[in-house]
Amino acid sequence: MTKKASKKKLVIELTRGDFLKLGIAAVGSVVAAPLLTTGPLSPFGQLKQQQLEGEATGGHGAQTGEHHWGMVINLDQCIGCEYCMRACIATNDVRAEDPWNVVIKEETTGGQTFYLSRPCLHCQNAPCVEVCPVKATYHREDGLVVMDYDRCIGCRYCQVACPYDARQFNWEERTDENPYVPAWGDPEVERRPRGVIEKCTFCIHRIDAGLEKGLMPGVDREATPACVNICPVGARTFGNLKDPESRVAQLIETNPTLRLRDDLGTETSVYYIPPKEGI
Repeated sequence: MTKKASKKKLVIELTRGDFLKLGIAAVGSVVAAPLLTTGPLSPFGQLKQQQLEGEATGGHGAQTGEHHWGMVINLDQCIGCEYCMRACIATNDVRAEDPWNVVIKEETTGGQTFYLSRPCLHCQNAPCVEVCPVKATYHREDGLVVMDYDRCIGCRYCQVACPYDARQFNWEERTDENPYVPAWGDPEVERRPRGVIEKCTFCIHRIDAGLEKGLMPGVDREATPACVNICPVGARTFGNLKDPESRVAQLIETNPTLRLRDDLGTETSVYYIPPKEGI
């Protein structure tokens, strides 16, 4: 068995006020930005270099409890309708031009068209968790990578560290009207404040509220992510990866699957059933 490389996590305790003071001190410096993002002062310089070189990183590794929520996306079934993206934007009141879920048209090596949809992959060795200097991004015991918006200082380290481009920065105060409301759903969570990072949560509010009512995410619609419920062809499946009887576990057991950039050792919680080549 290959032993995972251990690496120390740099933890810097900063308040929002401390961070603002540092930001003011760096104004006008053409040197500060590269040093803070890729240089020796960066808490993720080594991590980013490992990603660029394709090295697997051991990371901290999330410890899950009874549940480990995950998703299976069947690329052979997805038709690229973008329903998942639209329902997510409406339900989570996301800025339309910066969706948490994206759908990208791709081709197999044989020229067959397919659609790759990508939510946050909720990595178990999550680079975003590794680099956050104030622990605003962290793991829950159910495997979800979540945000504490009150702690976030807007440094965007997590956004740079994420190899999947799954995070968006809220640059401005939201005053826009959501174009996908109410046709694709109604907002179920508050808009995030200006100056914080936001991302797909697997509709964490539904999961938590559903479990309190005795509902099972992935089985009961009320407790299941909006993107899964809306899919017209059933290309997305959600559930407990630790339960061998769950639909997601059975799909992984009975189908060839892959995870995006598995070579990085991120251990994502989203599995893809690859598209078949045309005959």
